[in-house]
Amino acid sequence: MKLIGEILPLERVVLDMDVSSKKRLFEEVGQLLQAQAGLAQAEVFDCLFAREKLGTTGLGQGVAVPHGRYSGVEQAVAAFVRTREPIDFDAPDGQAVSLVFVLLVPEHATGEHLEILSHLAERFADKNVRDALNRCQSADEARALLVA
Repeated sequence: MKLIGEILPLERVVLDMDVSSKKRLFEEVGQLLQAQAGLAQAEVFDCLFAREKLGTTGLGQGVAVPHGRYSGVEQAVAAFVRTREPIDFDAPDGQAVSLVFVLLVPEHATGEHLEILSHLAERFADKNVRDALNRCQSADEARALLVA
């Protein structure tokens, strides 16, 4: 999907991040987006954590798509993380998560973010895609699978 390619640069694809919890993941993603996109780490954390309080963004089958509306962006911003070890995400199927696609959209986002979420749900529903993402040896390889 062209849109994923536009919002997910290679620098925001991290494989085997060493985190032990959802909270720690959000902290690390905040640091990543601060360094790579100029966003405030604390605000990214607060945005993701606040959305998670409304209900889990765990999709099941080892996948989560934490997302939120963030006033500090004018267009969607994304990051993809594969964790070294699966972490609890309160997913509906009870499975821990290791594939995480983070999406921040503008406060007044149109249907664009729904289109992105729909595309991601479709990609992650494919067992072959999930398996390939779990086997990737490089960020390039992971990104190519996500933008296909």
